[in-house]
Amino acid sequence: MNKKFLILVPVLVTSLGLAACGSDSKTATPATTPATAAMTNGTTAMTTGNIVEVASANGSFKTLVAAVTAAGLAETLSGPGPFTVFAPTDAAFAALPAGLVDKLLLPANKETLAKILTYHVVSGKVLAADVKTGDVKSVEGSTLALKVADGKVMVDAATVTTADVMASNGVIHVIDKVLVPADVDVTKL
Repeated sequence: MNKKFLILVPVLVTSLGLAACGSDSKTATPATTPATAAMTNGTTAMTTGNIVEVASANGSFKTLVAAVTAAGLAETLSGPGPFTVFAPTDAAFAALPAGLVDKLLLPANKETLAKILTYHVVSGKVLAADVKTGDVKSVEGSTLALKVADGKVMVDAATVTTADVMASNGVIHVIDKVLVPADVDVTKL
């Protein structure tokens, strides 16, 4: 069976489930979840979905959701948390060397993929207003360097492009690059 089909099924089911919870209006208007609105216009929104549901509802995180599923982390990130996730967009994954994402999604690289993904997660709910320059420990175990300057927040080499996308079990901060722990050599995959 096609691997992309298997990855998209949970995304579609979640998206359809969220859309079904929308308005009971008989007019044909596009369904927009608060999470989708928040991630597309940069505003903060409260949502009722967990981190995985919020990311799945937004069209900019297909690769991240596929990777979370392939790494076996969907159940964990759907749990009570709270978590802070620095979420790379599809464009961030596309900027990786050609073929790397496909290699990471292979079952043989599940452990490496999980290590990279958990490097994007911090325990607890850290809102943008609470971020200060300094190091913070990721769930993976390494430290992330946070820098706040000139109204921007940097996480290692990535820039936070949208902050404070609220989920029922934490918060998502959208970033423009995929973060890789220093001890992971993706060139050897």
